[in-house]
Amino acid sequence: MKEKIRALLKQKNAVMLAHNYQPPEIQDLADLCGDSLELSIQASRTDADVILFCGVHFMAETASILSPDKTVLLPRRDAGCPMADMITPEGLQSKLARTGPLPVVTYVNSPAAVKALSYICCTSANAVRVVESLDAEKIMMTPDRNLAQYAAGRTNKQILMWDGFCPVHDQLTAPDVQQVKAAHPEALFMAHPECRPDVLALADAVASTSGMLRLAGTSPRREFIVGTEVGLLHPLRRANPGKSFFPASDRMVCGDMKKIGLADVLRSLENMEGVVRVPEAVRRPALKAVERMLAAST
Repeated sequence: MKEKIRALLKQKNAVMLAHNYQPPEIQDLADLCGDSLELSIQASRTDADVILFCGVHFMAETASILSPDKTVLLPRRDAGCPMADMITPEGLQSKLARTGPLPVVTYVNSPAAVKALSYICCTSANAVRVVESLDAEKIMMTPDRNLAQYAAGRTNKQILMWDGFCPVHDQLTAPDVQQVKAAHPEALFMAHPECRPDVLALADAVASTSGMLRLAGTSPRREFIVGTEVGLLHPLRRANPGKSFFPASDRMVCGDMKKIGLADVLRSLENMEGVVRVPEAVRRPALKAVERMLAAST
């Protein structure tokens, strides 16, 4: 099956992307692995005609936003994101009608139609820098309340928070962390900013998935507690064979991120199934929000 997939990727001039939370066999077969936005940016710079995105729906939308001339495939259309589903363009418009006009900073883990209504996007890695780049003293951040609280603690700006969250990260508790720290007292605890504030307060480092990979590679520490979805353990261990990595909780599993299997990839490529295309009326303003973020991050 892997040989068939590789042959089809070549035949269709396709690039296969895999998010860091994907199953190991998907990550190992992919051309590129990483965070959702960096994957879309990398894919946009290739000469591929087809982007096969092994991730969830909003990630495929982002790839379509950045590469409108390429065909974007999501092997499982039912691979969604509960946090992205916690906000709609109608809901955002309704809230802005109550608050009055505000610059909206939207996490990339969101629907394209919400990005299109936002002034600027952010990632978990650059959220604070993006917030600081705005002239306004009062802003709204959507959809992740934990990321918004993290940013609020590192800026003097007033941040109105959308009440969304990642169920996988939000379920990690301080007692969970204290228990695993007691079991591995020499380990450095890395936490994703989608975690709760009391969990982040216990972290030795707060980082995105790519940030965790960089930190693990450069740190002299030999043991790490990983406070994010368990899929990241695979690339961490692969890149650092001499180091040990422990999940902050075995419950941190995203079912949507585990939906795509090799059979789904093969079927998608064979039949060109699962096309995701963002309409131009949505794509153009969403692209502006992403471009503002990239400009603020340089």
